[in-house]
Amino acid sequence: MTFNKLLIANRGEIAIRIARAASDLNINTVSMYSNDDKSSLHIRDTDETFRLDGNGVPGYLDIDNIIRIARESGADSIHPGYGFLAENAEFAKRCQKEGIVFIGPNIETLELFGDKGRARLAAKDADVPIPEGLEGPVTVESASAFFNTLPQGSGMMLKAIAGGGGRGTRSISNSSEIERLFKRCQSEAKRSFGNPDLYVEQLIENARHIEVQIIGDNFGNVTHLWERECSIQRRYQKLVEVAPAPFITESLRRKIIESAMNLAKSVDYSNLGTFEFLAFQSTQSEYDSFVFIEGNARLQVEHTVTEEVTGVDIVQSQIKLAGGASLTEIGLDADKPTIVRGYAIQNRINCETISGSGQVKPSAGKITTYIPPEGPGIRTDGFAYSGYETSMAFDSLIAKLICHSNSNSFLDAVTRSKQALKEFEISGIETNIEFHLKLMSHPDFLSGNITTNFLDDNLPELIPDCPSTNQNSVPTGKTTDRGLTHTR
Repeated sequence: MTFNKLLIANRGEIAIRIARAASDLNINTVSMYSNDDKSSLHIRDTDETFRLDGNGVPGYLDIDNIIRIARESGADSIHPGYGFLAENAEFAKRCQKEGIVFIGPNIETLELFGDKGRARLAAKDADVPIPEGLEGPVTVESASAFFNTLPQGSGMMLKAIAGGGGRGTRSISNSSEIERLFKRCQSEAKRSFGNPDLYVEQLIENARHIEVQIIGDNFGNVTHLWERECSIQRRYQKLVEVAPAPFITESLRRKIIESAMNLAKSVDYSNLGTFEFLAFQSTQSEYDSFVFIEGNARLQVEHTVTEEVTGVDIVQSQIKLAGGASLTEIGLDADKPTIVRGYAIQNRINCETISGSGQVKPSAGKITTYIPPEGPGIRTDGFAYSGYETSMAFDSLIAKLICHSNSNSFLDAVTRSKQALKEFEISGIETNIEFHLKLMSHPDFLSGNITTNFLDDNLPELIPDCPSTNQNSVPTGKTTDRGLTHTR
């Protein structure tokens, strides 16, 4: 099936990314914007644009309005991007009812992975290790009872059943916190996903966040596009992503990917998805154990680094697969994964201020200068420009800086990223560029001594304008550390 016109049910940089992919496939595109988002660059990159009713995020969540725009524009397909309605099975059902192709996994897959509790059970059925937990929905009483079964000193995670991205998620180390944080998670989950239900898992500390990019067709064929390292995160939201993961053993890499493939095959996964794992040390020597934590049945913010190291246009692949193409027809082989070349790093550039105490707040204002870096191996996915006024009504992400080095040294990619960060000119608003520079100069980041707690544990050293040694230096020369080179 060949699509004639694609409606992009999203905004900002991901809407621009989708528009460009569709244009390369000779597909006309339609954008949409809320009343307070008409100055965003994404509406200039499509053939047509339509105004949504309402302001801010709610405008982009109005299914009836989006379907109306699809009808009026004559769109035969909709790409939801990420966030908003990307994992909403009801939206996909509505598209199907209207005869519009939803660019993403099928409805059954969306329903399965949209319920994190059901996804845990699916992983367990596929012999994929999962943390101890209750699939939910849990109550304060059942969550408390589960907490009391954990080994002394262990913590518990409260998580929203219907979503991710850190929303509706809290860690609990003391039983006295359960009732208060339970109510907070419920409220946040209801506001973010329309569903207050929660589940619980044992907290795994000092872990690394490793995720696998899965891709499948409608004929039962599934493959992977390797893995990403996503341990640099704050409040369970990622800030830096790397492909491939530079500091895990080949044995652990193989086991995690095999588990991801087993799960994908067991559920007949179609189109694009990401399976996320926590890797941890079962001994004091190395990271050798792992558990599955969730699956995201959509395009990820960090798909960019996988594109850079594999050469696969993931968004175009999504569109082609939704149109009925097989993996072979889009240039992928279910029995032979694509080759990985070098390392790619993504830095998420956010509009935010970081106080001396480490408190992070979104910032807004009029951008007076916006000049992204250019050059070999440098890619910027953004939607701002000089004169653009940012809004607190939306996510603080303003741009994604992706730097790729064909070298098999992770440090070469770091060097390129740091130089690009220094060249990125944004004025008029506060951003976290200086924060990224300090982070990428930290010796533990450079040596791979990182976990999901890294930012919390090292925040005083990373706050801009506080003393920091060797801010602009990166180790040079050859290294024999197994984590810094790869041969795939």
